Amino acid sequence: MNKAPIGVFDSGYGGLTILKEIKKLLPEYDFIYLGDNARAPYGPRSFDTVYEYTLQSVKWLFSKGCPLIILACNTASAKALRTIQQKYLPEYNSEKRVLGVIRPTAEVIGNYSSSKKIGILGTKGTVNSESYVIETGKFFPAIKIFQHACPMWVPLVENNEYNSEGADYFIKKDIDILLKQSPDIDTVLLACTHYPLLIEKINKYLPSKVKVISQGSIVAKSLQDYLKRHSEIKNRCSKNSELNFFTTDSTKDFDRHSQIFFGENVNSQHVDL
Repeated sequence: MNKAPIGVFDSGYGGLTILKEIKKLLPEYDFIYLGDNARAPYGPRSFDTVYEYTLQSVKWLFSKGCPLIILACNTASAKALRTIQQKYLPEYNSEKRVLGVIRPTAEVIGNYSSSKKIGILGTKGTVNSESYVIETGKFFPAIKIFQHACPMWVPLVENNEYNSEGADYFIKKDIDILLKQSPDIDTVLLACTHYPLLIEKINKYLPSKVKVISQGSIVAKSLQDYLKRHSEIKNRCSKNSELNFFTTDSTKDFDRHSQIFFGENVNSQHVDL
């Protein structure tokens, strides 16, 4: 049986925060990371466009042999994953799997809240999809979700402005808007993989009683559990501790920015989808 790496896809750099945690928990596995930086951000784009772009990326990772792909992007998970799972995979790649970041997060997020009031900060696309409201309701019917879209946060991170005073202005503004929806919010989920880079400023403007949840470790643990439960997929994943990075945009820019998200030097290759 041919074995191949696990694919990890994101519209840009944010998915590297997920890969970082996955690699920490599953260091023996091989991974291919693909960032569609040339067409990022996905957040403001339509469902059809996000689906088209995500499917192209999934097909490319499948062409590299990946038996399993993680959509390490909340927008792609919200706008494209279900259609890929229900329509594309059964017809074209029924033996392969594509997973996202929303379901594993929804399965556990209710455990963090005592008040049963949870705030969601994400991109416009993720918030408008109502995916977290729907998925969390399946596991925690009593949980009330309050959402707010933060369109400036990703550009702040990707333009290396996340430590600036301008970042403080937008972060405080968006957090205030979220908290005005309910004084009882005791847990805030960062539903965008870029947002962990803003964690210090986020904590600065949240009450100390509010827990901030990032997705990296949640998704990593979920993947570990998935592989334990699905030996037919696990046995097709190669284990040489190899990492390969690809971007649809400038490799120089990707390598420079990636160190911020991944915490290690990255040497990427360019790909046209």
